Amino acid sequence: MIGRIAGTLLEKRPPSLLVDVGGVGYEVEAPMSTIYELPAIGAQVVLLTHLIVREDAHLLFGFRTESERDAFRQLIRVSGVGPRMALAVLSGMSVTELAGAVASQESGRFTRVPGIGKKTAERLLLELKGRIADALGTQAGPAGSTPGDARPDVLHALVALGYSEREADAAARKLPADVPVADGIRQALKLLSKA
Repeated sequence: MIGRIAGTLLEKRPPSLLVDVGGVGYEVEAPMSTIYELPAIGAQVVLLTHLIVREDAHLLFGFRTESERDAFRQLIRVSGVGPRMALAVLSGMSVTELAGAVASQESGRFTRVPGIGKKTAERLLLELKGRIADALGTQAGPAGSTPGDARPDVLHALVALGYSEREADAAARKLPADVPVADGIRQALKLLSKA
């Protein structure tokens, strides 16, 4: 299994990338969230990867963060969801938004992704419930969160209420780790209203 590649970025043709590693050009497909964060053509790049071997092809998928790759791996385990659809989901929402949508059982977030209908969205919610948060651990929450920390739940609630991931994360970071979820949401909303 190829778990990571580091080399020179030669081409960006979303969703495909071409990365030169020691003279070998690797074609890598990546979600838009990863592509937006990449440096300019000719710069050095490091991608975490997931390799899928099929009878007719070897497909390499690249991600900037461990949480994106973990989310991709959880998505492709859902029946009826292939790697292209998983990339579409991760291109349409961040990992935190994905975890928030699953936690709040919000199928509308998935149906906005091209190629996902109501039945597929419901299947994603059903099969990812409990798994996505476990797979991502505290990576989906604010930096510095610990087990028993309510801040990731507050973050997910704020995202579900329509705040951007950046706004929600900034507010959640200002809360004490031992705050109850309901109080944390109230405090975070007050902080966001003052911003």
